[in-house]
Amino acid sequence: MPEKPEVITVAKKLEQKILNKKIKGVDILYPNIVLYPDVATFKENIKNEKIQSITTRGKWIVIELINNYLLFHLRMEGKFFFRTKEDEINKHEHAIFYLDDDTELRFADVRKFAKIMLIPRDKLYTMKPYTELGYEPWDKNLDIKYLKDKYQKKNIPIKTLLLDQSIITGIGNIYADEILFLSNINPLTKASSLTDENLASIIKNTVKVLDKAIEEGGTTIRSYTSEEGVTGLFQNSLNVHQRQNEECRICKSKIIKIKVGGRGTYYCPKCQKEKEN
Repeated sequence: MPEKPEVITVAKKLEQKILNKKIKGVDILYPNIVLYPDVATFKENIKNEKIQSITTRGKWIVIELINNYLLFHLRMEGKFFFRTKEDEINKHEHAIFYLDDDTELRFADVRKFAKIMLIPRDKLYTMKPYTELGYEPWDKNLDIKYLKDKYQKKNIPIKTLLLDQSIITGIGNIYADEILFLSNINPLTKASSLTDENLASIIKNTVKVLDKAIEEGGTTIRSYTSEEGVTGLFQNSLNVHQRQNEECRICKSKIIKIKVGGRGTYYCPKCQKEKEN
């Protein structure tokens, strides 16, 4: 699933292509892709809306319009394509936005998990997903005290909690493994047992890992591409994720793969030793 760096990469590419353009209308070819509001209202309210800015919140792409915010969640394989009316519609293209320069922005998803929302400007911060999301990794309020308050009663693995979008938003499976490796923390470590030093390391390395991944355009694994011709290079820098049985870049031990909370998890048994009880 695309994580924060991939979502930011997509948003930047969209900004280059559609900023300041007007949406003349939209066709929704797969109604279930629209999470809010109903399809008829969505189609009516987006007419003649101008694209003012494009940003992200967690794993959502957020497009600011005049009267609304248009949100996209890529889920596993959501992608954008730029087409003209002469181009054949692919069976996986589920929403077609008609722009005022006679081009079409098409949103596709092979698995049909992706979602779109159109939220009135005055409701954005009082509705899901905003009300369910924690701090962004770069938020100055993401500090040791904040994490200690969130973790001190959680006797579950830190790997699981790093994926909790209500605490820190934007971290997914790939980057959680990389953050814990750089922090020398075993993924099975109970969150409640983490020291202030551990928490400071998680905060620092979350920013370090995500900044590096954004710089390199994200991580391309399996079929993920952000937008036509865009693939990430950060997979070449991965220390542990998907490197089972390969040598650790630091100590030469073999990388191990386990399941944590049902998610494939990779770590170095020497660099990330389990805490002794």
